[in-house]
Amino acid sequence: MQYRTTRRAAFLQRPNRFIALCDLDGETVRAHVKNTGRCRELLVPGCTVYLEESGNPNRSTAYSLIGVEKGNLRINMDSQAPNRIFQEGVEQGIIALPEMAGYTLLKGEQTFRHSRFDFYWESPTARGFVEIKGVTLEEGGRAYFPDAPTERGIKHLQELSQAVGEGYCGSLVFIVQMKGVASVTPNWATHPAFGLAVQAAQQAGVAVHCYDCQVGPDWVRADTPVPFLLDMPHILALE
Repeated sequence: MQYRTTRRAAFLQRPNRFIALCDLDGETVRAHVKNTGRCRELLVPGCTVYLEESGNPNRSTAYSLIGVEKGNLRINMDSQAPNRIFQEGVEQGIIALPEMAGYTLLKGEQTFRHSRFDFYWESPTARGFVEIKGVTLEEGGRAYFPDAPTERGIKHLQELSQAVGEGYCGSLVFIVQMKGVASVTPNWATHPAFGLAVQAAQQAGVAVHCYDCQVGPDWVRADTPVPFLLDMPHILALE
């Protein structure tokens, strides 16, 4: 996935979830934040960020914040990127889900019951839905999802499970928008209900896959599989 012209800047502050103020070559500019999550561990005053020029003179912000540096990690934080990363990865053979082997059709944004899943696919022998989750939260070399409670994410998992029960394949794919993490784990501290929903979905037959990404200043692409670890806390495992 390639961005248009990008500029390196320093993050100053985030007055609201949509706007970031950044220092670009000594000038304070307003940038649209392409991720409405909290991102508190990423957007730290003084950190290096990457801004994409909009090229639209009628837009209220001339730039979009698409990436950030955290220590030695370069992280893509564009919440619209994971779906494109997945599709390009599948088409290029970088992402290969076993359940999609020999697929002949891949379509985005398809509805099943009360949910709109990110992708629907068909092969000569199967058909299924894929839900994509972008991951930007990293701590101690591990990636965690979500970074804030997500009731919508739980609903998607429940309806993926229903789809499996009706003969479809169901896949949950975490796109880790960085390189260098050892695993992906539910964020039990922030939203234990999501972790329990993943466990229930796996038991219902939903497949869980994780891929990390190579991230450049103006590009991002899927790279290699990463292990998914449920790592349920002991107190929850006993319930």
